[in-house]
Amino acid sequence: MLGTHRNDLFPSRNGNFRHTSRLPPRKFLFVILFIVASIGVIGIVSYSQKISYFFRPLWDCPPAPFIHIPHYYAENVSMEQLCHLHGWSLRTQPRRIFDGIIFSNELDLLEIRWHELNPYISKFVIVEANSTFTGIPKPLFFSSNRARFAFASDKIVHHVFPGEVAPKGLKKNPFELEKRQRIAMDSMIRLSGISYGDVLIMSDADEIPSQETLKLLQWCDGVPPIMHLELKNYMYSFEFPVDYSSWRATAHIYGPQTHYRHSRQTDHILSDAGWHCSFCFRRIQDFMFKMTAYSHADRVTRKDFLNYSRIQKLICRGDDLFNMLPEEYTFKELIKKMGPIPRSASAVHLPAYLIKNADKFRFLLPGGCLRAQK
Repeated sequence: MLGTHRNDLFPSRNGNFRHTSRLPPRKFLFVILFIVASIGVIGIVSYSQKISYFFRPLWDCPPAPFIHIPHYYAENVSMEQLCHLHGWSLRTQPRRIFDGIIFSNELDLLEIRWHELNPYISKFVIVEANSTFTGIPKPLFFSSNRARFAFASDKIVHHVFPGEVAPKGLKKNPFELEKRQRIAMDSMIRLSGISYGDVLIMSDADEIPSQETLKLLQWCDGVPPIMHLELKNYMYSFEFPVDYSSWRATAHIYGPQTHYRHSRQTDHILSDAGWHCSFCFRRIQDFMFKMTAYSHADRVTRKDFLNYSRIQKLICRGDDLFNMLPEEYTFKELIKKMGPIPRSASAVHLPAYLIKNADKFRFLLPGGCLRAQK
């Protein structure tokens, strides 16, 4: 028997030789187990975020469901009838509405937002800092581009928050710095001339309430004193609609207990109340800035996440910049949302200023996924 060592052959009962394999040495088994265990540990560390998100339905519970307020609107329907459809009554005088945002670098969306809201807003309150939530020095983007917003100059209340730059090699707690800016916003709102009974919109710059929503807040009595706004969620542009999961924007009837927050404050939410366009930037450079600047900058786990060509490819595919799984509480929803966001060719029911200036904002509309680098 070629290739078989004599010592591996043992006589059987009938006198013939049979082949038996030797057991591997114990040290060899330990080496194999060590290699397998090491690969497993490296895999868990490298993909811990994905593993955690995939098994989220097992370890996390969804928040209590909202009480959805149906949103009625159609052209040529009177405000009296619209208020009545919501179970509210028509006011004799419109409420004043104040809009408060903490600003980073979303100049294009801010232009669209303020043009959309301008006919209904008494004051635009805007706070920007000279550092990011993560402690990186930041240009004052609004201050240096203020001429772009001259159309609303008499309504703007602007404040520069003295940020805090992290020492080299260290990081600031982004949520603590964000909290301090929201406290500063409370003071600026009071200085803006707001009165009890006025409406205050609390939202990020990329969370844009619709004009239909503002009309209800302005003209209807019986509106809940605090009401979340359900916004249609988009990623990168209005070509990639995700869902209606955006809820953090709120409308408040201003009173002594009103404080500027970006978290859940009530169970009531007005359905289909506007748009949330996340990471909707004109330039790749702006994507990179936000990825390293906002409160979830820890999601940048590899340097190549900030590669220009990678970011451009993911934008046009509608895929996740951080290579993350969807944040869902059921396996059904998680699996349904895995992979790229399906494209939409519809540009219906979007902010009017965006459509009127489609050439200027082509990158936000279907077919406009290519971005300038700088």
